Parts: sequence; C-alpha cells; structure tokens
Amino acid sequence: MRVFHSDRYAVPLPQGHRFPMDKYRLLREALLARGILSPTSLFEAPLVDRADLERVHTARYLDAFFGGTLTDAELRRLGFPWSPLLVDNALASVGGTLAAARAALEDGFGANLAGGTHHAFPDHGEGFCVFNDIAVVIRALQAEGAIRRAVVVDLDVHQGNGTAAIFLGDASVFTFSMHGEHNFPFRKQPSHLDLGLEDGVGDAEYLAVLDAHLPHVLESARADLLFFQAGVDPLAEDTLGRLSLTHAGLRERDLRVLGAARERGLPAVLTLGGGYAKPLTPSLEAHVGTYLAACSLFR
Repeated sequence: MRVFHSDRYAVPLPQGHRFPMDKYRLLREALLARGILSPTSLFEAPLVDRADLERVHTARYLDAFFGGTLTDAELRRLGFPWSPLLVDNALASVGGTLAAARAALEDGFGANLAGGTHHAFPDHGEGFCVFNDIAVVIRALQAEGAIRRAVVVDLDVHQGNGTAAIFLGDASVFTFSMHGEHNFPFRKQPSHLDLGLEDGVGDAEYLAVLDAHLPHVLESARADLLFFQAGVDPLAEDTLGRLSLTHAGLRERDLRVLGAARERGLPAVLTLGGGYAKPLTPSLEAHVGTYLAACSLFR
C-alpha cells in the first residue's frame, strides 16, 4: 500500500487564514504514530512536470502562476498568497496524485495525503485549489495509454466544479459529485451526476442516497481507474460543511466507496480533499478514519 505525501512544502499563510495548512503534516504524523501506516509505505511526492499540467491548464494561467504575476483578483479567487513555496506545494500535490494513480494501477490502491483540488479550472485556480490534480492525472494516464476511462467519485461537501467543467461532454470520464446544494461553489457546474443535499443531512439519509446511486455510477462509467475525492467536510463539526455526518457515518461512506471498487477489481486512487473543523482535531480524526477504512480493504 503506497501513500504519497508532500507536507514539507507547507505554505506560510497569514494569521487567521481559514485554510488548515498544518493538517497534511499532522495527518502523516498521526497515521505513523498509530501504526496505521508504516514508514516503508510512505513516499515523498514527486513534482509534476509542466507538460502534464498543459494537458488541462492554459499556458496563460501557467505562465502567470509560475511567474508570480497573478492579479490580485485571481489571488483572491484562489484564496492563497503567492510564493515560490506555493508553486512547489501545488506541483507536489499533483505529482502525489499521479504517483498514487500509478501505484493503484499496479497494486489496486494508491493514495495521496494531499490533492483532491477539484475547484481548479483550466484558466484559473479557486477555493484553495491551484491545479486540478485529478484531471491532470487522468489526462496524463490517457495520453500514455495506461487507461482509457476513469470515474471520479467526489464526496467533498463542496461540489467539484472545476473537475465537472473540465470533463463536460467527455464520455471517457464519469464525474459524480455528492455535495451540499446550498454550499460553495454557489454556481455549480454540471457533472455527469450531481446530487445536491439539503443543509443538515445526517448519516442515514446521506448513506441511503449514496447507496441508491453508486452502483449505477460505477456501472455507467465502465472505468479502468477510480478517483475518490474523500473530503471530510460533511462532518457535523466542520465550520464550512453545513451537513451533519458523524465519524461513523464518514467511515461507512469510505468503506462503501472503496469496498465497491475492490469488489469490482477496480483500482482506486484516494485523495484528501477538505476538512475545516476548528479546532482541527475532528477533521484529522475523520481523515484518519478514511485511512483506517482503506487499510481494512487493501492492506
């Protein structure tokens, strides 16, 4: 079970910034301390090549981001101040997902302790997402002939608008997003299947909706590889979530998605996604729960 990390590229953020940059390091440390992952299963994420990014992102956006010339409006939309360390952070986040996908194709499962940056569009970043790692990786693997078809199961509480827009009209990639209907982004993009949930939905209703649609998603996708954006922001304690899932409900969600992939012999790639509890402990516990679920199925 190969898991990739990139927390040495943690970006310094202004005091009071709402993005929990420390969670990447804290999660890696927690997984090691509890024996959920061993040091031999952890690998530092490589930096993705620009050529791979160019299959998804525009040259103008890449030039502006790498050169540090994004406008103030673009930086506000992104949600991060620019720095050279942010460049390395973004490259490693995508590189980790690419490495995890290659591991999944060999072993049946691979994971990135970052990634899931599903709000990034071809020509801009937004919502703390610089590049769309899942889209870049799918296009890279398709270009290599490693896969023909992919399915994206995005269960972050915020709709994967960038991913949906990138693959709009593309029958080779099935995008499935189950999210808070009244949460960010307030202008949704059409996925192949969108399920918008009302505020306050809890475990029972959430899992019933997932159970009703996941088999159809996987059958329709006929995919060679599954990407699971496993954001834990549906957790009741999340400050940006507006849903009411418990830790047990999230764990069951993860078991159902990854278990369905395993039953079908469908290689699965796990990316981190959102989690914004304050204090951060509940979000960290939920991310740990995702890895407990993965280990119970794939290790």
